[in-house]
Amino acid sequence: MGSFAAASGRLFRRLGALSGAAAVGAAAYGAHGFRRSDRDDYLKELYETANKYHFLHSLALLAVPHCRYPMMAGSLLSLGMGMFSGALYYHAVTGNPTLTKAAPYGGTLLILGWVALAP
Repeated sequence: MGSFAAASGRLFRRLGALSGAAAVGAAAYGAHGFRRSDRDDYLKELYETANKYHFLHSLALLAVPHCRYPMMAGSLLSLGMGMFSGALYYHAVTGNPTLTKAAPYGGTLLILGWVALAP
């Protein structure tokens, strides 16, 4: 693995670890703060979905250093996670659905990120 690939792999491994920590924090908020609010069940479900995908794809970022194209895989997964989970978190917390239009694009980037992880 070249030095650029190794550096990008380390970057995404760190990003995955930090993102995983943020996902656990978001889950705690969802379980203790958000859950007890007067939000409707749909917004609570959106929050849970955002958190599940956030956490799973944080774990996927930990695999990025082991793939052939770490910069491509890590970028696709990171952008996809931000667009998908970020849009759903935003909608769930604010009640504003404006950013949910980004979620399908984020989901597509997540799929492409998984493909980029393939050897």
